[in-house]
Amino acid sequence: MKFSAIIPAAGKGSRLGEDVPKLLVEVVDGLTIWDFLRSKLEPFVDNIHAVVSPSGLPLFIQHNEKNGKGMLCVTASVQEVPRGMGDAIFGDYPARFEAENILIMWGDQLHVSSETIRKCIEAHLASPRPCCTLPLVTAKNPYVEYVMSPEGQLVNILQSREGDVCHPTGFSDVGTFLLSTEGLDEVWKEYLASAESGKLTNEINFLPFLVFLAKKGWHYNQVLVADPDENRGINTQDDLKFFRDLYRSKVG
Repeated sequence: MKFSAIIPAAGKGSRLGEDVPKLLVEVVDGLTIWDFLRSKLEPFVDNIHAVVSPSGLPLFIQHNEKNGKGMLCVTASVQEVPRGMGDAIFGDYPARFEAENILIMWGDQLHVSSETIRKCIEAHLASPRPCCTLPLVTAKNPYVEYVMSPEGQLVNILQSREGDVCHPTGFSDVGTFLLSTEGLDEVWKEYLASAESGKLTNEINFLPFLVFLAKKGWHYNQVLVADPDENRGINTQDDLKFFRDLYRSKVG
């Protein structure tokens, strides 16, 4: 397999305030966030694996049995305790590295374009190994900011959720990350041996791991994204309304 997609989506989505897992929140015409993610990823990956909460697993399975389409293999596992994205990605999913590469996408980033995914995969496959490919967008008041050296190397990632102060304008991600898998499990374990918990969340975060990879000499690709809305996930009711209005107008 060339690419396996992993969608970590075990969080409660408390800011959104819906009564179903965020992945299964309806956006428009009976289509959930998951339905949009699946249809967007299907042309590019060999399988999709979702990491969900214990209470979300039966709902996710039920939804797929009722609404599943296409021939793409979809699997799921449970993150028993919400310890952060790194734990979700590298947790209890034995087949995660059977593919040559993994494409990680946050479970609320339904607006990442097919063009962005295509460009990232092309850049990733053309790069020397091991490599990491990040689609980045210039954002105002970024929640997460990627700091580069003058040579374009990734040197730091600032996270507002951990108390870091981001610049008024900076590079931010679109919740999508491509990694080659050879040696990845081993270097993650090496990272865990020295990683510090987040100052505010007390989680072992995934994003600092990307900086760790850069310091280990992994090849780094930056793919620039033009549309700032690709950076916007669904975290609040305002976000949900924005995308419901947007996609309703597209359907109409």
